[in-house]
Amino acid sequence: MTISLADPKDYGFLPDRLARIPAFLKEKYLDSGKLPHAALLVARAGDVVHLSMQGDGRDGVPIAEDSIYRIASMTKPITSILFMMLVEEGKVALSHKVANFLPEFEQTGVFLAGGGGRPFDTRPPANPMTMLDLLRHTSGLTYGFQERTPVDAAYRKTKIDDFHSERSLDQFIAELAALPLEFDPGSCWNYSLSTDVLGAVIQRIEGKPFAQVAQERLFDPLGMVDTHFVVPRDKADRIVDAFAFHPKDRMTPFDSGARSRWMAENRMASGGGGLASTIGDYHRFCSMLVGGGAYNGQQIISPKTLELMTANHLPGGGDLTQHSKSLFSESENAGVGFGLGFACTMEPHLTLMPGSAGEFYWGGMFSTGFFIDPVEQIHMVFMTQLMPSSTYPVRREIKSMIYAALAA
Repeated sequence: MTISLADPKDYGFLPDRLARIPAFLKEKYLDSGKLPHAALLVARAGDVVHLSMQGDGRDGVPIAEDSIYRIASMTKPITSILFMMLVEEGKVALSHKVANFLPEFEQTGVFLAGGGGRPFDTRPPANPMTMLDLLRHTSGLTYGFQERTPVDAAYRKTKIDDFHSERSLDQFIAELAALPLEFDPGSCWNYSLSTDVLGAVIQRIEGKPFAQVAQERLFDPLGMVDTHFVVPRDKADRIVDAFAFHPKDRMTPFDSGARSRWMAENRMASGGGGLASTIGDYHRFCSMLVGGGAYNGQQIISPKTLELMTANHLPGGGDLTQHSKSLFSESENAGVGFGLGFACTMEPHLTLMPGSAGEFYWGGMFSTGFFIDPVEQIHMVFMTQLMPSSTYPVRREIKSMIYAALAA
């Protein structure tokens, strides 16, 4: 489906300033070999006012509107929306214990000592892990790649966050629950496998595979025809190459589009990072969010539920710099809280970025990203494929340039 473009002047944008952005990306990132390619979509009130695509998805093959990217943690907001749809239907509540639906977590303790070949010593958690903890990343879970604690090391040793393994979602839960928590649920914020656990909760409640629930409840209604946990073989030619940062060569191959692991049938449907998608599909998802949960006459989620999701739920109303134990504790996250599946901007001036109070956003490890400004009715989707996402500040730069192009 071809993305139609509106006249940016009709939507309060200065065209010459929007045109600066692809020129900036080309000069700073593409010509220098820092990024392999860059696709950017900017919309207001759901209508696209800017679309630029630069670079090759594979050698000699330029990226296109239907190019498929690994969106990694941009899966998390999708899973969170699916979960809140079940909350709206009375099937689960934010205050419910995770163990009520995943009894494997009934005996999961908090780390005291051990690891490195020695058995773990744990204690019972002071508070039970709840659905709220999963949504806002205060569960006590972690990611192995943080390489900070003995629990992180246990994640790496067991490869618990390898979604290309033979594990089913149920097996993943059983193995994860056997590892200790890093802290008492609700006491700290730590980026983690929480949203993958949320996907398992959805699967248990609905009694069908999580990927099927996502397809039926969200992808089909929104027309997200190219969003998949396992990319079909007949779309293999559209998957772009992915790269990892290299200190000398700048980029080194990570996952070939032609032989991508995202086509492997044994991939666990990871609610925290498993999806591949297109810029057009994610634009539809964002348009639904800008529309107060509605898209093309369908109410996916209520405006009040979305309002709840995009409010700050960190304990005491603090920001990420105050609550995070590791990632996202940097000073640039001052004034940024975390809601139910999204980061949310509380005080824009503290972020040192233009924007609006009430913005919400997230990104993925391959440097993809999106943001929603419900005040200005603006959303952005950015696609590229370089990990880790912390390599360059490209998403912050793009956001600043979008607001610089806004005249009314």
